[in-house]
Amino acid sequence: MSTLNINGKTVTVNAEADTPLLWVLRGELKMVGTKFGCGKGLCGACTVHLDGEAVRSCMTPLDAVAGRRITTIEGLQGEEAAALKDAWTSIDVVQCGYCQSGQLMSACALLKATPRPSRQQIDEAMTGNICRCGTYPRIRAAIELAASTRQVP
Repeated sequence: MSTLNINGKTVTVNAEADTPLLWVLRGELKMVGTKFGCGKGLCGACTVHLDGEAVRSCMTPLDAVAGRRITTIEGLQGEEAAALKDAWTSIDVVQCGYCQSGQLMSACALLKATPRPSRQQIDEAMTGNICRCGTYPRIRAAIELAASTRQVP
């Protein structure tokens, strides 16, 4: 048994310590917004935040998340998330949509760490988030739009 903090709520799960977080989220907790893509941490579909940092949940064992804050796409909120969701819709980023939860999670972590990222910083932060539909230009434009519309001190 493990106790986790997911999206601000304490949950208890019954899984082995080496079980990937992705399988706990999807299988045990039925939180299917976080997607399975490659199982090797290469595609980014399974991205969640661990203490605010974007991580690949398919490669993160359960014992590595104890006592830490886990945020999934279902719990993504705040100024950055709202700006990104608005920009995603405004620019019509989504095509098939499968990768989008991971894309949003990575983009949100970027904007929290770097409120006004350069194009190079965006590209670096989004490397490893694969979009089979090739919407990379729209994803970058949406991140730039979200960054430009936010009030930054």
